[in-house]
Amino acid sequence: MDADRGAAARASSRARGAGEGSRALEGRTIVVTRAAAQAQRFTQLLEAAGARVIEAPAIVIAPPASWELLDAALSALSTFTWLVFTSVNGVSMVDRRLSALGLTWSNLAGQRVAAIGPATADALREHGVGVDIVPAEYRAEGLVERLRGLLGERDRVLLPRAAQTRDVLVTSLRALGVDVEEVPAYTTRRAEGNSTRLGEALAAATVDAVTFTSSSTARNFAEMFSEAERLAWRGRVAVASIGPITAATAAEYGLATDIMPAEYTIPALARAIVDWFARIPKRPERRGRRSD
Repeated sequence: MDADRGAAARASSRARGAGEGSRALEGRTIVVTRAAAQAQRFTQLLEAAGARVIEAPAIVIAPPASWELLDAALSALSTFTWLVFTSVNGVSMVDRRLSALGLTWSNLAGQRVAAIGPATADALREHGVGVDIVPAEYRAEGLVERLRGLLGERDRVLLPRAAQTRDVLVTSLRALGVDVEEVPAYTTRRAEGNSTRLGEALAAATVDAVTFTSSSTARNFAEMFSEAERLAWRGRVAVASIGPITAATAAEYGLATDIMPAEYTIPALARAIVDWFARIPKRPERRGRRSD
């Protein structure tokens, strides 16, 4: 899911200057499960509101098993009429392979480009790529609706994205009669080494909220623990999900979402967490709790 960089800065500014509400997360401990390379901005927003953040990545972003399909598609860019990007990770990996192939982003000059959300669009613009479409709802269904009527049977779409991703986008676009070439640009796998530390914090009741920014973070986090362990702390730890797809995945593991923003971005999720805890009385300081 996307994080609007401009919105991030505005949210951080509001968190610092909103008077009493500016430290609404003071004394709260929030777990961030994003991949380590992506966690910084989210952490900064939460810390600006006073939170103690535990970064416990549930996923690792890695190259696909083979670059062959992506490289072949990038070497044949002129055969596509549209490129559709569904994450900043996809943009980063395409940039990596363009360089490896001796190509540049200028090779996209003849194609139209769609991005699933504002952060993905910003990442493309940083490479000088004009973005034609960003949907109002930052998920596959919103992107399909935005593209409906713009695509025809003569169009050919390149979709570089994570391997083993939800197939709604591909299925829906093909239902419009569009030729879609889906290629793996990266994979997500479970991060190792966080379960012991995190389990101890959850068991000791020193965590106030756990955040999920994608279905893979929710799934991999949940699978670190047994059902009994999840049930043991469920009533006292808030679950914050970036959007309904992520919330649905968390619910499969008995983790009902308490906090979800109307806009599916990282800054909006941070604001929703601040708003949630601003309405909840702080619990007494717990013995042995660190005061970072």
